[in-house]
Amino acid sequence: MEKIILSRENIEKNRDKILEAYSAPSRRNNRLPIPTKKQRKLLGMGRDQGLATAKYIRIAPRKVRVVTDLIKGKSIDDAYAILTYTPKIASPVIAKVLKSAESNAVNNFQLDRNKLYVADAIANPGPVLKRYIPRARGSASSIKKRTSHITIVLKERV
Repeated sequence: MEKIILSRENIEKNRDKILEAYSAPSRRNNRLPIPTKKQRKLLGMGRDQGLATAKYIRIAPRKVRVVTDLIKGKSIDDAYAILTYTPKIASPVIAKVLKSAESNAVNNFQLDRNKLYVADAIANPGPVLKRYIPRARGSASSIKKRTSHITIVLKERV
């Protein structure tokens, strides 16, 4: 495999070849250079998905993951139905992120709403707020108030 140079002229000339190289699985010793945001835009990478992220949500990631696991792989209408009737505190927040991802996919990338499904739903840990509560005999115990970063990726079914 020859070395790929990500200059503007080279991207415009060899667009299909470069995209094919990036879609193929990479070997450990023969990794491709990571494209910048500008290069990704020129190549058209990421235009087949709608993505939305909510950051610093004051719900623990393990509580959010319970709900995100329920909607992974489901169609968008099924995901809304599941979120509506799931009695968890994270459900309305995830529904809001799902709606944003749907809007991004439909308005920015012209994807068909009826073919969309939840390709990935991730709940990563955010910063932890550390608080203290007084205890017996002058001591104190720490309380960790965890936050989450929720990301939802929608793709079209083929």
